[in-house]
Amino acid sequence: MQKPRFPITDDHIHIDPDRGIGMKAVREFARSGGTHIFLVTKPSWSYGITPAIPEDFRVVFEKTIALAAECCREGVVAFPVLGVHPAEISRMIERMSLSEAESLMIGALELAAQYVMEGSAIALKSGRPHYEVDSAVWEASNRVLNASLQFAAECDCAVQLHAESGPCDDVVEMAERAGVPLKRVVKHFATPDTKLHPSFIANNDCIADAARDGRPFTMESDYMDERDRPGSVLGPRSVPRFTLRHLEAGSFTEEDIWRIHSLVPEEVYGVQISL
Repeated sequence: MQKPRFPITDDHIHIDPDRGIGMKAVREFARSGGTHIFLVTKPSWSYGITPAIPEDFRVVFEKTIALAAECCREGVVAFPVLGVHPAEISRMIERMSLSEAESLMIGALELAAQYVMEGSAIALKSGRPHYEVDSAVWEASNRVLNASLQFAAECDCAVQLHAESGPCDDVVEMAERAGVPLKRVVKHFATPDTKLHPSFIANNDCIADAARDGRPFTMESDYMDERDRPGSVLGPRSVPRFTLRHLEAGSFTEEDIWRIHSLVPEEVYGVQISL
């Protein structure tokens, strides 16, 4: 395979060798020009786990770290992002109290932060439901989100947020109180109106304008790697393909690509992205 001219980084992707195609997706990404990924933990139920204590999430985190190492052996540099999917709370409260679910999620995030402190992972994942919930669940979810920001401040790391569509202006205030720079609070599946760091889905129409304006952003596929939902949200080739289409159309220069796929994620996550 020809050596790439520039890095292409997927800021939010999942790999699941049990429910999906696993390393085949990584190889497809690489053949399309992809070089680096931020490998994000899937929900606990993806691994058949019904967590009762924070330690139960260790399996999820260890599997993600092991998958990242396997990706690297395939020639794609993978950075593990560990945390708790915000939708976990809706499943947890079917079998425990809301306060117990909140404590469990915060405890799991504290465990994830330990991996970051040890250098086994580079960022945390948190957020709040992107669907309608009652006020008590919403408030508990915000306390979990706030805890993730506090852990990120302690670890000096970024945090990826899975949350509702829109600017999430109140999260800006949370991050400022926690002492986390806004450029290190990554809004997964972002819209252009956010003041947080936007990670745009690769087919977002705003990307060309954001590049022209010199706005810092990253690109993602949010590939789920599940056989019963092939290509959801986008396929593993999406970030390389859309990046190259922008280059061919003239909406990206090679300098833009280096900025979007190397310089910006380096600043956000504190990692090195090179060929």
